[in-house]
Amino acid sequence: MSQDDRQRWNDRYRQAPAAREPSEFLRSLADRLPMTGRALDLAGGQGHDARWLARRGLDVTLVDVSDVALEQADTLAREAGVPLKVRHLDLETEPLPPGPFDLVVCLNYLWRPLFAALPTLLAPGGLFVFAQPTRSNLQRHPHPSARFLLEDGELPTLLQGLQSLSLTEGWTETGRHEARLLARLSPDAGTGSRWPSAALAPARH
Repeated sequence: MSQDDRQRWNDRYRQAPAAREPSEFLRSLADRLPMTGRALDLAGGQGHDARWLARRGLDVTLVDVSDVALEQADTLAREAGVPLKVRHLDLETEPLPPGPFDLVVCLNYLWRPLFAALPTLLAPGGLFVFAQPTRSNLQRHPHPSARFLLEDGELPTLLQGLQSLSLTEGWTETGRHEARLLARLSPDAGTGSRWPSAALAPARH
């Protein structure tokens, strides 16, 4: 990530109040997510999702490129009495934290090479949660700009060695056109077997 992008995120987090509630999509998956084990929140910002996962019993590591966001996340976690590990990391240039993780979350961040790392980052049977706007989102919203968007229908082509448990694309209740994914690494991944990918389904409006 460029220095300008890093500074832009720091400025944004300085000016924006920290979200207190987890993402609606993540919360909707509550009954399908583990409550023990290790979790990794990629580009998790001020930690609203990471704190929610930690409250549920997971050992959570939050990584982000913004020093400001990580300081805020650490402060909010301490105030809430929630254990949370924070780590400054540029996902585009630095190695990922060592796995395996039982859950990896990546919401509102797109770096396509991450998908190739998931089979080694996840524990066998581990889950991956992902959501990102697509180009159709530009029909109603000027941001994020095109360089941060998935192509319509692209997400299924990025999966490598993961079983899609839920894969939707469409206008969401928050008014954005998003691709949303819950995927799993096969419990037999260590033996070399792989699950088939699920077909893309339309999101409920």
